[in-house]
Amino acid sequence: MEKGKLYWLTGLAGAGKTTIGTLLCDEIRRRKPNVFLLDGDVARWAFNDLNGYTREDRKAIAFRNGRVCKMLTDQNIDVVCCTICMFDGIREWNRKNISNYREIFIDVPIEVLIARDKKNLYSGAKDGKIQNVAGFDVNVELPKSPDLRIVNDSSETPKEILKKILRAFPEFDGWEVNET
Repeated sequence: MEKGKLYWLTGLAGAGKTTIGTLLCDEIRRRKPNVFLLDGDVARWAFNDLNGYTREDRKAIAFRNGRVCKMLTDQNIDVVCCTICMFDGIREWNRKNISNYREIFIDVPIEVLIARDKKNLYSGAKDGKIQNVAGFDVNVELPKSPDLRIVNDSSETPKEILKKILRAFPEFDGWEVNET
């Protein structure tokens, strides 16, 4: 049986993973009905992981997300997964166990993340009101060799970034972005 593809969008909180991932999922869905969006925050809610932000909790959650993605791709469902995934070991597991794995690192300078701060994570961490913020007071293993690295420093729109993703992978050859 043919297997689905996994587009693993990773980056720190506020990097734009969900915005870009949703656009990618919508674009794939225009051509293939079997596509699933797995957002890290929504997965936490669905699996009742709202309070788990220790390093061990994060690792267990990230491995679970990888296994769920494998289960879906094994059934020929494309998956767009938007997750911080701060561990090299999980990305290595994905690469080894998911045959159509595409790793997309949404890289954003910390100054830009602090300026965006939609969830007030970084300002809360600076003030000491919030702890365990990945990339701020929690060490993150950033991807060393992603299939695609996108710098999302606000110089491009999410649709422009989507176009870069579509140009980067052969399965999207000839695809035009839906501008509506």
